[in-house]
Amino acid sequence: MSAMTRRGFVKGAALAPLALQPLAWGQQTPAPVPSERFDIVVAGAGHNSLITTAYLAKAGYRCLVLEGRPILGGGVKTAEILLAGFQHDTCSSAHTAIFDNPLMRDDELKLGDYGLEYIHPDPVFHMPFPDGSHITQWRDPRRTAAEFGKFSKKDEAAYLRMMEEYESVKPILEAATFLPIGFGKPVNERLAEHPRGRLWQRRLAMSAWEIIRDNFEDDHSRAFMLASPWGNLPPENPMTGRSAYSIFHQQRYSRPLPKGGSGKLTEALARFIEAHGGVILANKPVARLIIENRRCAGVECVDGSSFRAQKAVVSTIHIKQLVDMAPRQLWGQDFIDGVETWQAECALVVTNLATTEPPKYSFEGGTISPVHSGIMPTADRALRFGYDFARSAVNVEDPPLHIICCTVADPTRAPAGMHTVKILGYQPYDLKEGAQHWDQIKNQVADANLNYLRRFSPNLTDDKILAKIVDSPLDFERMNPHNWHGSCHGGAWGPSQSGPLRPMAGWAQHRMPIPSLYQTGATTHPGGSVTGAPGRNAAMVILKDLGTSIEEVVKRKT
Repeated sequence: MSAMTRRGFVKGAALAPLALQPLAWGQQTPAPVPSERFDIVVAGAGHNSLITTAYLAKAGYRCLVLEGRPILGGGVKTAEILLAGFQHDTCSSAHTAIFDNPLMRDDELKLGDYGLEYIHPDPVFHMPFPDGSHITQWRDPRRTAAEFGKFSKKDEAAYLRMMEEYESVKPILEAATFLPIGFGKPVNERLAEHPRGRLWQRRLAMSAWEIIRDNFEDDHSRAFMLASPWGNLPPENPMTGRSAYSIFHQQRYSRPLPKGGSGKLTEALARFIEAHGGVILANKPVARLIIENRRCAGVECVDGSSFRAQKAVVSTIHIKQLVDMAPRQLWGQDFIDGVETWQAECALVVTNLATTEPPKYSFEGGTISPVHSGIMPTADRALRFGYDFARSAVNVEDPPLHIICCTVADPTRAPAGMHTVKILGYQPYDLKEGAQHWDQIKNQVADANLNYLRRFSPNLTDDKILAKIVDSPLDFERMNPHNWHGSCHGGAWGPSQSGPLRPMAGWAQHRMPIPSLYQTGATTHPGGSVTGAPGRNAAMVILKDLGTSIEEVVKRKT
């Protein structure tokens, strides 16, 4: 097979430490010769850059997407990384927040016509506790609230009250999320029009722990609210307050799964792009930006091929690497300062399993096997996490875990009766011994995670596990350079790297210091996770600069 593959949807792509021969998805067609003309050249094929490209292609611009790895999608892809027939999500699984994006909410690109179908599991999330009790989140909010009521009637009421309060302010926060910085009113101006806007200004500046502690009295309730889902940042950090309400997104939508795997979103976007005249090439890592007359005129790939853009170049390359792809003086000192002070988030140690059974938890005289479950034994353990992260220490005592078994709701992902199980543990990338130390300890840490899970799901014995692979934070960085320091969300989203400071002050509108170069992806507002917001927001900015608008493009009949 050629090293350059159009339509980079491949089954069985290489994932460290495995090296599987990729199989081409779709019909092979000749790659474009470098002299072929493109309006837009896109470096990287994560879901955000594909979303940007999809809107630009719908607008009639001739687009080329270059992906450095064998499979498109960045953190949104699915592959056979263990055994034939077992489709594992290599990073993301739940696509909750994208359902607030006008892309999905208003069905702007009709991605269902390109093969995208979602499953909304029920139950949504389950958490067992060491004392044998549990809390389960169901699609029915009152049934969920009753789970808190087992421990405290005050907490049952608090859950419903917080959900109602959040629904009242959610449109304001959504508007800020799904608009580029500088488009529309700032959040504080919008909140000034809300009856309790000043209170919400305070809440957004608070920590998640402060909000949860002040609203819930029972430790089971607090632990569940802190870790369902876990936010990859210490919950006591300032300005994590919004994450105290993130559970209500999944209360509305569940934790949606694309049928067939997370990568089905990527595949649908790629089909859309090609149907609108775009070209997509895999195994084409970009090495440098082509600069002519102080503007970005194209890119050069590692293999020496180069591609020119008549209108713009769009990057989803991590800013830590992007800054080295053009002369330093073109970026300006403020941009370089922002890159050099960029901070990573908490990283992951992930164990992927092919199994003969899903995890089974004790439940009301029987067992329950949810798609998503979590283990956070106490609120105190959640708070100790921040201390461990700050001192670069691995702590496998009662480790916080997130367990995902997509095959419970989507049996198409594995052979009949079989399952894929993913165990996520949260640990720092930087260690006192250096990041390379992960190569020595990752299996030990993964074994500790699995053994702790077995305290709650004892059925996952060795004879039920057909194969497994462990990826450390260092492996995630090797797997995808965008996972800088193991950050699957591009970098931390605390106060210093949010809103107009993402990626840095003065450059948060997707326009880069080099003219005709635009940035999207997790290093831009509003950050990582599968929201599609950076992708659509970047499209809005580029379309405006090209003399049209996303609203006009969406209305086009194509």
